[in-house]
Amino acid sequence: MFLPVASGCPLRDSFVAWLVFALVLILAPLPIYTRPSRWWLVRKVGKLLVSGTSRVEAIIFSADFWMGDQLCSLTFSLSTLWTFGCAYQNHWLADTYTKCGVSKQWGVPFALSALPAVLRLIQCIKRYEDSGLYTHLINGGKYFSSIMYYVFYFLWRTKGAQLEGYHFVLFCTFASIMSTYSAGWDFLMDWSVLDPKAQYKFLRSDLIYTNSIPFYYFAIIYNVIVRFAWIGFLPYPSSHFVVTTRSFVFAILEVVRRVGWNLLRLENEHIGNMDQYRVTREVPLPYSFQDDDENDVDSESDGRSERSTTVRGKRTGLRTKSSVHLPTVDNSGQV
Repeated sequence: MFLPVASGCPLRDSFVAWLVFALVLILAPLPIYTRPSRWWLVRKVGKLLVSGTSRVEAIIFSADFWMGDQLCSLTFSLSTLWTFGCAYQNHWLADTYTKCGVSKQWGVPFALSALPAVLRLIQCIKRYEDSGLYTHLINGGKYFSSIMYYVFYFLWRTKGAQLEGYHFVLFCTFASIMSTYSAGWDFLMDWSVLDPKAQYKFLRSDLIYTNSIPFYYFAIIYNVIVRFAWIGFLPYPSSHFVVTTRSFVFAILEVVRRVGWNLLRLENEHIGNMDQYRVTREVPLPYSFQDDDENDVDSESDGRSERSTTVRGKRTGLRTKSSVHLPTVDNSGQV
């Protein structure tokens, strides 16, 4: 966005130039700039926007749900699109913030901010409808609390953002519910940490990043801090510059939090897949080979007979060993 300005392009036109450049870069059909990855991103985002229209019961950890999780960390960027559009329409005047601020125009910023949570809520409801697992409804409650948080946040902002009154009380109440709900789900479901009996206290029994144990503790503490970042908006100053700067800083902190969340979430998913034999180099057989190592070569024929007997046992109703490890709860796509 700064390149057109530096080359003499007016600020009003630089926004349009940046938007056109971004769209061309993503949608260009030319075999440049990792076209398969760009089209994969376009397909996943498109599928995310029509969440709830297809069956998702058989999907273990779908990229669609993962994409929705990433979108939940980009609410600042989404809501800022409206600010840029409004500023462009008003020719980037000095009082742009007064005309395009939340206190004057809150409908579109609210819709853009709540959109990721709405999409994830629809996905959770659809997964419950397809699978019947109440876990997905509980997960959906987290996104419902996020939607209510944005409702009362924008209501509080439009009423003057004062540190008093029932608007302020409702905002703090639902913000606390959302933060506690989300942080608890992160720890107990998405990361499966806080086990006091684990080798490393309050982590989990199985870890992959064993050479980076401090990272786990840092991620837990950092996750709690950023989940409650809304507290930084409470002493709402009169300077609009301070407010916008805080929003930008909190947005950066949220993106960093999401990076750590991705690492631990995918680690936990991978460990769960190994425990349930979805990812393994040695598939457990439904029978065992009982080789008689005490006999010499002359007893090999007896061994073959015994193997054939155990193989036939499978056909006579022998319970498979792998059935013990079938998942009882489909915990995928939880955020």
